[in-house]
Amino acid sequence: MAQRIEDYALIGDLQTAALVGKDGSIDWLCLPRFDSAACFAALLGDEDNGHWRLAPAGAGTCTRRAYLEDSLVLETVWETESGAVKVIDFMPQRDKAPDVIRIVEGVSGTVEMRGVLRLRFDFGRVVPWMRRSGTSRRVAIAGPDSAWLRSEPPVKTYGHAFSTCSDFTVTEGERVAFVLTWHPSHKPRPKEHDPYRALEHSLADWRAWARKCSHQGPYREAVVRSLITLKALTYAPTGGIVAAPTASLPESIGGVRNWDYRYCWLRDSTLTLGALLSAGYQQEAADWRDWLLRAIAGDPADLQIMYGIAGERRLPEYELPWLAGFEGSTPVRIGNSAVDQLQLDVYGEVIDSLHLARSAGLKDKPHAWNVQRRFMEFLESTWREPDEGLWEVRGPRRHFVHSKVMAWVAADRAVRTLEADPELDGDLDAWRTMRDEVHREVCEKGFDAERNTFTQSYGSTALDAATLLIPRAGFLPPDDPRVVGTVDAVARELCHDGLVRRYSTEEDGDGTVDGIPGTEGAFLVCSFWLADALCMTGRKNEAERLFQRLLSLRNDVGLLAEEYDPVARRMLGNFPQAFSHIGLVGTAHTLTDGNPAD
Repeated sequence: MAQRIEDYALIGDLQTAALVGKDGSIDWLCLPRFDSAACFAALLGDEDNGHWRLAPAGAGTCTRRAYLEDSLVLETVWETESGAVKVIDFMPQRDKAPDVIRIVEGVSGTVEMRGVLRLRFDFGRVVPWMRRSGTSRRVAIAGPDSAWLRSEPPVKTYGHAFSTCSDFTVTEGERVAFVLTWHPSHKPRPKEHDPYRALEHSLADWRAWARKCSHQGPYREAVVRSLITLKALTYAPTGGIVAAPTASLPESIGGVRNWDYRYCWLRDSTLTLGALLSAGYQQEAADWRDWLLRAIAGDPADLQIMYGIAGERRLPEYELPWLAGFEGSTPVRIGNSAVDQLQLDVYGEVIDSLHLARSAGLKDKPHAWNVQRRFMEFLESTWREPDEGLWEVRGPRRHFVHSKVMAWVAADRAVRTLEADPELDGDLDAWRTMRDEVHREVCEKGFDAERNTFTQSYGSTALDAATLLIPRAGFLPPDDPRVVGTVDAVARELCHDGLVRRYSTEEDGDGTVDGIPGTEGAFLVCSFWLADALCMTGRKNEAERLFQRLLSLRNDVGLLAEEYDPVARRMLGNFPQAFSHIGLVGTAHTLTDGNPAD
């Protein structure tokens, strides 16, 4: 595909999302949920794997585009020799069935438009049977999937090369709306909605939501856009927030580091809650907390590091060999086998999240403390074990420093909760003892005194950007020389062109730490963590310069991917990435108020 990751914009209906390119093509859409099979998968293959392009005939990329103010409604403008036209793309919050609505409006002159719809169900593999239904509707059916296409006013369509095409003109002031509606093939056609009224309602809904943002200061525009993006990645029926709406966008072009991120990670929980609460979104924070409690219910030994958007536990990983991959990056993976890993840090992240929710005044859930108490009982006997760590390495288990720090966080937050409310059940003395033991061990085994820095794991010389979170977690104060030394070491050894890598992917004595060949780009959330750490250690000017640099990496509509390649100067990884936007909100809060969002 000719388009880069940053050439895409996001639209969605709080249950799924689509990516729209600068050429007017929707190249990724999973229906009916974020984690469903895609009906447009050109993003990971080519046009024969499904897409929907609507643009001036013969045109390339657009002249300009933007979200209509404080919304997820995308306006794309083309200026041609014969006139100008705009296309408004959005997905209204659904009643029962998901709709993609595309409104073409003439701006000046006369513009010849061309639409090409190639529906390919099951990630681009299944070509549906398309037939006419009346004068202005077509219906596509294949197995369990069905989709209806209609236009208002009616536009003549015709079939060509297993696609549905339309050629029409618009003059100044003319509007034509196309509506694509999915539904299960065994059910009747969904009720049709007025696309123009749907546009009005969508704009009103998004703007009303954005007005609730309490963040003030010089970065408000960027914060609001990031919060809108986080809202768009929320599965409204459950409150779960996906890490990204895409799968298998590469961390290195042509490489094998291609993962499915359409699920909910527990490691994001504290930072997500902090970002939402810092901006005044109590309800969204409560919904995410409630999703978390439902997902983790059960035996603490069975805790997973991620779940499906409704709390599903089985997320089997498999490959799609018929897709060529984004710019040839294979394999294309669906599902994520990291779900079976042991990552001890998630216990700390869950307990920290629930402690934060309680401290922020969210209405407590009767069973929330029982869950935390059971987690602590489990951690008391397991925190000394090696694990796969925050970054989900597929190499040998190690004693990762971040995992141990988060075990300390779990004990610390449990102790603080009991101290604040002595009527709660819990072994206060045992947890204080555990807290002290973890702290002592990390400082002895996870710290390189010669280089004055915490390392990635016990006995290793490698660094890890996750150690930047040590002062934020409260493990050590920001002015501790060991914290300052760690910040300096990460900035010196893990930065490339000022941006931070998660860790080194080069081989050490045990091979690559993650067990995967190839390299990856700078991890954007880690760069935000460095800005936070710089600010907390008294280097606010440096932090602000880094933050401004990170803001400049956003694409033209304010979105960030997971990673950035500072050499090729392009985005990498799944897009848009919740973790990156959570980092943006957190750093804006740190720079504005002097403290991290949580």
